Amino acid sequence: MAKSAWSEKMLQLLRRMNNFSLPGSCRPECFRFEINDAQVGWIRPHVAPLLARHPEVFAPPHGGAVALRPGLDTYDRRSAAKYSVMPKFSDPPMMWMERAATSLFGVKRGGVHINGYTVSEGGEVSMWLARRSSTKQTYPGLLDNVPAVWLLASASNTPCYTYEEEDGVFAENQFVFDLELPRDFKPRVGDGEVHEFYLLPIEKVKELLATEDFKPNCAMVVLDFLIRHSFIEPDTEPCYQEFVAGLHQTLE
Repeated sequence: MAKSAWSEKMLQLLRRMNNFSLPGSCRPECFRFEINDAQVGWIRPHVAPLLARHPEVFAPPHGGAVALRPGLDTYDRRSAAKYSVMPKFSDPPMMWMERAATSLFGVKRGGVHINGYTVSEGGEVSMWLARRSSTKQTYPGLLDNVPAVWLLASASNTPCYTYEEEDGVFAENQFVFDLELPRDFKPRVGDGEVHEFYLLPIEKVKELLATEDFKPNCAMVVLDFLIRHSFIEPDTEPCYQEFVAGLHQTLE
């Protein structure tokens, strides 16, 4: 693939994963989701009327915002399930929410990704990738990082983006760790989540990013790795600044 075509594929990926901030998105029509007057998410227009059916939980939309009813004024009273909701990752949680519901409310969520890679005696870098099981509910059969799990943690690098789909608004931080592995390291399939593991030269990994074979957010994690490890450099990549900006959007 020509270099310009590869760069355009990366820009398409970044536009897709940041489409909530682009012209034509539903953002101007969305309602802010607020707790104690602090915005914690975005609610798409078609979701707000559904929430109005539950006046015991949600106050009527007002001033472009949807809030919890006044009686839900403590952490315990607001909490329903298993996902932490807060304006910023450093803030105390305001409530817990089932992760599957987070996109309906556009609240921020975080994942932990590890770039597992090896370095040969000659200095060549290869990366371990996983092919997701064909029975996975989301992105079955696509390439993934090794491993990738939904957790809240701290890391030195955090790609950030917000995109919209039919399921809602996804505002995500990916906490990324780079782990150099022993050359004889071999991950084993055993939990039903992964179909197969591959150890691929970094140039082959870069080539695969331009295909439809990668889970989109994992492709962004790998693109970030390529930039930080100087496999993509500003002197040779005309879209370098656009790549960096697209990987590190402000989550609102």
